[in-house]
Amino acid sequence: MAMSQSANLAEKAMGHGDNAVTEQNMTNPARDRAKYGDPSENMKALAWMGKNDVQMIECPKPKILEDRDVILKVTGSTICGSDLHLYHGSVVELQKGDILGHEFCGKVDSMGPGVKGLEVGQRVVASFQIACGECMYCKKKLSSQCERTNSNTIENAMYGGRTAGMFGYSHFTGGFAGGQAEYVRVPFGDVNLLKLPDDVPDEKGLYLSDVLATSWNCVVDTGVKEGDVVAIWGAGPIGEMCAEMSFTNGASRVIMIDGGNGAWRLDFCKEKIPKLELLNYTDLPHGTSVTSRLKEMEHGGPDVALECVAGEYAKGWAHRFELMVGAETDTSEIVNEMITSVKNYGRCGITGVYVGFTNHFNIGSLMERGIRLIGNGQAPVHLYWEQLLQMIREGKTDPYKMLTHRVKVEEMDEVYKIFNERGDKMQKIFVETRFSDPPAPGTPALKTFKS
Repeated sequence: MAMSQSANLAEKAMGHGDNAVTEQNMTNPARDRAKYGDPSENMKALAWMGKNDVQMIECPKPKILEDRDVILKVTGSTICGSDLHLYHGSVVELQKGDILGHEFCGKVDSMGPGVKGLEVGQRVVASFQIACGECMYCKKKLSSQCERTNSNTIENAMYGGRTAGMFGYSHFTGGFAGGQAEYVRVPFGDVNLLKLPDDVPDEKGLYLSDVLATSWNCVVDTGVKEGDVVAIWGAGPIGEMCAEMSFTNGASRVIMIDGGNGAWRLDFCKEKIPKLELLNYTDLPHGTSVTSRLKEMEHGGPDVALECVAGEYAKGWAHRFELMVGAETDTSEIVNEMITSVKNYGRCGITGVYVGFTNHFNIGSLMERGIRLIGNGQAPVHLYWEQLLQMIREGKTDPYKMLTHRVKVEEMDEVYKIFNERGDKMQKIFVETRFSDPPAPGTPALKTFKS
């Protein structure tokens, strides 16, 4: 089913009960300045203006709307590989003027009277998903599945249930303005903000917002254990951290797969993780597949396959055509490659973003060979972020391994283009604002891309 067709499901969608939030939480000071903006101060923000078109804009800073809102001065944000699906217009329900960005940290600027445990000026990192803290899932810290923060009827109809609201990720996930800006409004701020201690600089704490929790969830949810051979599709930041964390969980070997204009990332990851083994699919001889090469490298194939790429990127002509005409929204090629590559009874975890429907799925191999296919979902950040914060403090995980660039928020429109092209050997970036602290020791120097 094409994503463009999914709007028809809205008419058939069931409501989500009295627990769902109202339209009031789908706020954007760039789109309704009078209703959602604080007229006392303007801010810079990155807004989606159409397919492959993002622009820096000026708009009012957000204002407090609910008792438990926190207004954050953003001191650090970044671009996630999943932001490119928005940039490409591949995610339903994006609207012109939507402020992007789901990974950010900052300092408390102001807060509603119902917020507890926070103080103005406190350094915090935000969860990329927005949880209420009180529903069935939130009580188990499964924050990505909050029942109350996303009232989108299309997602409810497509998936048979909703996920939590997310910052800067279209109205499909609640329509909340994101953090690629100088200020951001955080609903349920006392639930969705984690205090950062003085010994964890923003350049490390920022990545508790998404990439570290997503990578850790991918590894532990797919069940990587002592002695496993793990194959990872995608050498981006998620793939890189999944490799490190697979070794942390006892993997005996980790093989990373990438190629094309992302082939340089294999060498980058190898430099950071020397035990890593590489498979460049563009260097394979004619007639040799990724599956056959993996089975040459490990008898029967790896025990575990981790997907860290996403379903938007077609390799074969059939899927490219089907995506182009709207016959599917996500290609099954990498998932099929994973299924055929692992040992019988192997485990395959999907962490890259898939938003809709796929064709030509190899369900026969899945069933006949006893393969476990695990949708890792949007990682429940709240379940892991305290543990991961402690791992950072103890040196058991190091976000600096993936950090290559520091840029100014004013240049994000240009940086998106470079990031999309995998240019300038850009892996993970730190975006500073006028509120940011000086760079922490050992982090990249500020780089400019505008003359």
